[in-house]
Amino acid sequence: MKMYTRSGDKGQTSAGFGRVRKDDDRVEAYGTIDELNSFVGQAAALAEVEGKLFDDLKGQLIRIQHELFDCGSDLAFVERGKQDYKVQAEMAKQLELWMDAYEEENPPLERFILPGGSLLAATLHVCRTVCRRAERRTVTMAGSCEANPEVIRYLNRLSDYLFVAARLANTRAGKPETEYERSGKVFR
Repeated sequence: MKMYTRSGDKGQTSAGFGRVRKDDDRVEAYGTIDELNSFVGQAAALAEVEGKLFDDLKGQLIRIQHELFDCGSDLAFVERGKQDYKVQAEMAKQLELWMDAYEEENPPLERFILPGGSLLAATLHVCRTVCRRAERRTVTMAGSCEANPEVIRYLNRLSDYLFVAARLANTRAGKPETEYERSGKVFR
């Protein structure tokens, strides 16, 4: 099987609803989710390198990768009646449960922090910012066509999870977080 088709050479791609320009809002949304999935895979690989200390996180990140494929699939199809959505409210709830457990390990947060610390934490912060972009692209898309609202909720919750997971990576690695120098106490 050849991996190239040449069908996109003129700036169009196939989507679940036909051929569209590669810069279509829908393609931008699920394309950014695909980009996020790659970074999450990188974070999962780094968690594996760290060893047993991050086994729980690695397993969650791999599950999230599958869920990101579900998000992309839901966005690729226009008509709800033709296929049931894959992304359900329980997926965001699970992220909340994981966050609650990790927050018990993390030190209290009082000020804004700079992304960084360990390599795993820095990578999770990159995931968080790409996730926020994916959410913005999905909101833009949803303004002009049908979209599963659970995808937006999931991406919003996922960016929170990635922030908490980045802090956890630093906590478990014994790496201090760098507080933003001009920040007052903003979290209580």
